Amino acid sequence: MLKEKLLSQLNSVEEYERTPIPKNKLKGWKSFIGMYAGEHTAGTEFVIGPLFVAHGVSASDLLLGLLVGNILAVLSWAFLTGPIAVKKGITLYYLLEKISGTKVTFVYNLVNALMFCFLAGSMIAVSATAVGIPFNMAMPSLNDWLPNTVGWIVVVIAIGVATTIVAMFGYNQISKVANIAAPWMIMVFIASAVAVLPDLGVHSISDFWTKAKDTIWTGTPLEGQSQFTFWHVLFFAWFCNMAMHIGMADLSILRYAKKWYYGFSSAAGMFLGHYIAWVASGILYSLFLLESSFSTQFAPGPVAYRAAGLAGAVCVVIAGWTTANPTIYRAGLALQAIKPKWKTWKVTAIVGAITTSAALFPALVMKLLEFVALYGLLLMPMGAVIMMDIYVLPKLNLKSNFAEFFNRKFNPSAAISWVLTLLSAIFFNIYFGIEVFFLGLPGWFVASLVYIISNKVVQQKAEKSKETIA
Repeated sequence: MLKEKLLSQLNSVEEYERTPIPKNKLKGWKSFIGMYAGEHTAGTEFVIGPLFVAHGVSASDLLLGLLVGNILAVLSWAFLTGPIAVKKGITLYYLLEKISGTKVTFVYNLVNALMFCFLAGSMIAVSATAVGIPFNMAMPSLNDWLPNTVGWIVVVIAIGVATTIVAMFGYNQISKVANIAAPWMIMVFIASAVAVLPDLGVHSISDFWTKAKDTIWTGTPLEGQSQFTFWHVLFFAWFCNMAMHIGMADLSILRYAKKWYYGFSSAAGMFLGHYIAWVASGILYSLFLLESSFSTQFAPGPVAYRAAGLAGAVCVVIAGWTTANPTIYRAGLALQAIKPKWKTWKVTAIVGAITTSAALFPALVMKLLEFVALYGLLLMPMGAVIMMDIYVLPKLNLKSNFAEFFNRKFNPSAAISWVLTLLSAIFFNIYFGIEVFFLGLPGWFVASLVYIISNKVVQQKAEKSKETIA
């Protein structure tokens, strides 16, 4: 009886994967503020903040770089993603199918889903470092790639199952979880950082800046870590979610918005999570380094537990969960777009299994900065394609939604733009030594220019083909 009731509830979940969102299903500010605050005041923050410390960012470079980078990220959500999401009201995957055709979209969806799985997996791994505390579980180090204990495997699987179940119930449940968790999570971040400041020698406001420069963000990287500057921080803060805003993945989320400017809701995540929480977790990690004689162990759970006790450990668990939930949801939508007849919850269950398997490998956490930058770069070209298709092609007397208009399964322009953009990124990285953090901005212009030029040629041939058939 319970099984039938559960299946009935799952089957009743309607996410409008291939139709616009009905007006009575649109959501207000609160839903998006809670989701963005919950998703971005999350498990990644317990990793990224400390990694900035490990890479030797100076205090002034960090604080100023985060300010500028996060402002640019919010503007990207508000002015790029929000208007298209509200105008079209459909998922990224269905819109891309109309533009690029099923063949390009198939490949994109596979890559997209896999990247989302890896990102969600890293967050499950972060939560596992806290759940393992009562069991004295051996924690991974900065150099670990493979699971190091059976306990790690058991804990990761348990968290993965719980996270997947929530994601299977759709956006409404994800939004509810985020709204409940977000308010107190940021308070734990702040309280933990404030609590350990005396241990770092900060006993007054006037002490903070001196200790921030000399003890926390010293400008000297740990052994084996590269040096980060203001520009690294700025571009990472802006582009760490490139796939979501410039890459348009959050069309799937913001399509529920009543107004385009709900994209500004992302500020709740950028400044509570990607500013305050990164700063707070960096403070916690700097204390851990001092007390452990600069140990290579890297476990957000014990670091938070040292500062805030049980509340800190629970915060790490929930923080990882609130990031993994919407990420698994997005990955489920990506795969569901390949097989539209599949129930979304079933696809999400498959995605959850892949995610949990990925979470078993600590390297996802240890190399998170590089992975997040690469993940955004891989998916960004399709965001440029969508922007050009909607706003630029009509002004050049070219047709939008090429695949739908010409009834084609393959849009060569989209494929060429994607491939050439990634090849140009590889070229600049290998021959000019440009790091992955900086490749997204020139890559967007390459993708846009190639798409416009190739469309001119492709659509002329398509028009001639139609005339010949007629």
